[in-house]
Amino acid sequence: MKYCCYCSAELISAIPDDDNRHRYICPGCDEIHYQNPKIVAGCIPVWEDQILLCKRAIDPRLGYWTLPAGFMELEETTVEAGIRETLEEANARVDVDDLFAVFSLPQVGQVYMMFRARLVDLDFSAGVESLEVKLFKEEDIPWDELAFTTIRATLQCYFEDRRQGKFSLHTGDVIKKENGYDFTATLV
Repeated sequence: MKYCCYCSAELISAIPDDDNRHRYICPGCDEIHYQNPKIVAGCIPVWEDQILLCKRAIDPRLGYWTLPAGFMELEETTVEAGIRETLEEANARVDVDDLFAVFSLPQVGQVYMMFRARLVDLDFSAGVESLEVKLFKEEDIPWDELAFTTIRATLQCYFEDRRQGKFSLHTGDVIKKENGYDFTATLV
């Protein structure tokens, strides 16, 4: 950020009184511009023993597979965002069962919220952000072609829970390291 969206004055970076972090502050109108993580909401669309994946038609990770997910919009719930993203990316209608995973990525300011969901029917197709959509059994998941660490972690947790016969809420952090990413997860 360079300029205040309220008065157009050039912003400064400082720690406000009673705070512990640098913030963008407007010396013209005293507005403090907080920058907070963005919510990425999505679904794990299930049909019997298969998961619906989308091959990305956009960057980042063009041509890689992912679960349908995207940034939450104002005035929608996290569940509504997951349902909307599934419809937009896979033209698929789902019924949401429950929240399955919450993963934070502090280095990019994102929090992923992934919901377990059931496909309503098999009437799906690639949306504008997808090159292809396809159902995969666990043994056919293109693990080396998954777009994001969060998607890999979500799918690994899902299949492990399915083997155990009980689904739990998973939380964790994806931290960027010099040689890749470190993922830590906990069961709630």
